[in-house]
Amino acid sequence: MSQVTAALGLGPDQIESVLTAASLAPSVHNTQPWRFLVRRDRIELHADPARRLAATDPEDRELRLSCGAALFNLRLALELQGVRPLVSMMPGRDAPGALAVVRRGGSIRINAENRALLDAVPHRRTNRRPFLEAAVDPRQRHALVRAAELERSWLHVITTPQDRAQIQRLVRQAHEIQLGDEAVQAELAAFTGHRPGAADGVPPASAGVRPEMQDEWAFRDFQGPERHPGKDYESDPLVVVLCSFYDGPLGEMQAGQAMQRILLTATTRGLSASFLSQPVEVRQVRDQLRRSLGGMLVPQTVLRLGFSTPVPATPRRPVAELLVESDERAPC
Repeated sequence: MSQVTAALGLGPDQIESVLTAASLAPSVHNTQPWRFLVRRDRIELHADPARRLAATDPEDRELRLSCGAALFNLRLALELQGVRPLVSMMPGRDAPGALAVVRRGGSIRINAENRALLDAVPHRRTNRRPFLEAAVDPRQRHALVRAAELERSWLHVITTPQDRAQIQRLVRQAHEIQLGDEAVQAELAAFTGHRPGAADGVPPASAGVRPEMQDEWAFRDFQGPERHPGKDYESDPLVVVLCSFYDGPLGEMQAGQAMQRILLTATTRGLSASFLSQPVEVRQVRDQLRRSLGGMLVPQTVLRLGFSTPVPATPRRPVAELLVESDERAPC
């Protein structure tokens, strides 16, 4: 029997399906840092403080980005059930500790575009494998930029050799800082490698191949297999910087929804994506990245996009583990 209760005019099984879709969002090291409080008139989205990465993400920026992605999936899944989601972000006293509250704002019939994005939710993967040497064409780039704009965010596409060299330098600078941080490396190790029965983290099958010194881009070592001799990562992926228009938790939650719309749009078009998030995680490098973008936009994550071979899904926690009890609220 489901532990999920009825809400928003939907039955327990329908709400469980909605929360299952929300739980398929991406998160750093697949920590899945979200929880849900289900009440008859609302679904509250909370951060899970037990799944913070205090060294890698000390300001919880990426935690909120991930929760924003889960919120986007939840919105799509509610539309499929005929519910128009009415979202209040950072609701404060109305829902202490919640990052967002979703209520029923009437009825809706999901449109074809959102239905395609929802269908892509279980197929979206973070693909850490080398990409094929095939360019992402302008129409696909336009679709990704539009996806960000629909969620009130900005996707900065790296196009010039000078900008590419600058981003490469910042990724490597942040990567080397994190390599020297024992706490960051301990968090990475805790969520990677062979962990039989784990419902989170990045298993070897999803880890990509081991990075090597000659790679043009600095990749994290997720303890994947050694690559075949002479096989390198691609030299020229499409690299984009997802930005919000202002700093702070609300901007991060909006950018998280934009990130997920971008990733699902990429999935519908046969594109693979992974993260080069090191320069956003290291404050002094993030400041440099922001200045390189003109100082007004706030960089939230860096994505690498292209074409690759399929990868298996990462494990997920069951919905029952994601529920906040009715008399409990997760602290912010």
